Amino acid sequence: MEIYLDNSATTKCFDEVAQAVAQMMTEDYGNPSSLHMKGVKAEQYLKQATEVIAKTLKVNEKEIFYTSGGTESDNMAIIGTAMANCRGGKHIVTTPMEHPAVGQCMKYLEKEGFEITYLQPDASGCIRLEDLENSIRPDTILVSIMAVNNEIGTIQPIEQAGDIIKRKNANTLFHVDAVQGYGKMEIYPRRWKIDLLSVSGHKIHGPKGVGFLYVNEKVKIKPIILGGGQQRGMRSGTENVPGVVGLAKAAEMVYANMECDINKMYCLRDYFIGQVSKMDGVSVNGAQGRKAAPHVASVSVEGVRAEVLLHALEDKNIYISAGSACSSHKPVPSATLQAIGLPKELLGSTVRFSFSVFTTKEEVDSALNALRELIPMLRKFQRR
Repeated sequence: MEIYLDNSATTKCFDEVAQAVAQMMTEDYGNPSSLHMKGVKAEQYLKQATEVIAKTLKVNEKEIFYTSGGTESDNMAIIGTAMANCRGGKHIVTTPMEHPAVGQCMKYLEKEGFEITYLQPDASGCIRLEDLENSIRPDTILVSIMAVNNEIGTIQPIEQAGDIIKRKNANTLFHVDAVQGYGKMEIYPRRWKIDLLSVSGHKIHGPKGVGFLYVNEKVKIKPIILGGGQQRGMRSGTENVPGVVGLAKAAEMVYANMECDINKMYCLRDYFIGQVSKMDGVSVNGAQGRKAAPHVASVSVEGVRAEVLLHALEDKNIYISAGSACSSHKPVPSATLQAIGLPKELLGSTVRFSFSVFTTKEEVDSALNALRELIPMLRKFQRR
């Protein structure tokens, strides 16, 4: 039996999503910029998809722009707004725990003369709102904070952050990387004063290679991909109709059953954490309960290298991550784990289990039994 517990890295497509994508690729495959009926039909599919996605966030359809995924959405939001608003200031606020798609943008902008302030989190990985308030200045043009940390699952106080940002400086834009949050929690961009929001399709049982960026219609932003002027000039390139249709289908299905699915994942996560915490030399990182996302559990195993445990579980057909899959091939300590003050000896001994609507209690029990068997054995092996 294959047990997939790496859903923060990617998710299995819903069957209905795969069918919708296949139809767009083999039957309704027109270019939406073409003037004939094949193109008109493709354009109609895009419009219908946008209606579905905009409804999940209660925003206007014209505020949704399609991208190749979370990384492009983050780049577009951060670099596009920084370049468009730099006359108002060159100060940006973020955290040291952001996804590399945000973190690398910040490093790029620093080289371009921008000043970046990093908000240090508490031990659970949550920012301190007073630090955020104190960091905002008259020349602060952008704040970028992720909704859910992709490694430890901590939910940031996005709603309160939005209030603080706009109260301190009404001109400061607020970007939220919601790649791990969309579909796992309710998000209200307008009510929470979010100006830009990044989403990726393959985290919600949709296709890879597609995502979107919500941009409030009042936001000044420059395109970073130039070409034929598609999507009102904001993101040129022939639209990925199969991907967009699949993304919309996934969003529709996730939001139709979201409350039930979230509760199910919380039950599995709470059960898993309760059991794994009883194991000798095992600790859980990040916020707990409803202050964490329902699908992510970060576990440090004293005396066992993360990669060793990962491959030992893989031999039993159990699939997890050693930290973030986006950077797991790089021998660099996790910025998130360092930011929350995890002891040095545990930085290389931390793995991530992540659940989905497809995960069962039987699978979680199998994973727990495998951990009970493997951890003592691997500790003895590594001590030799």
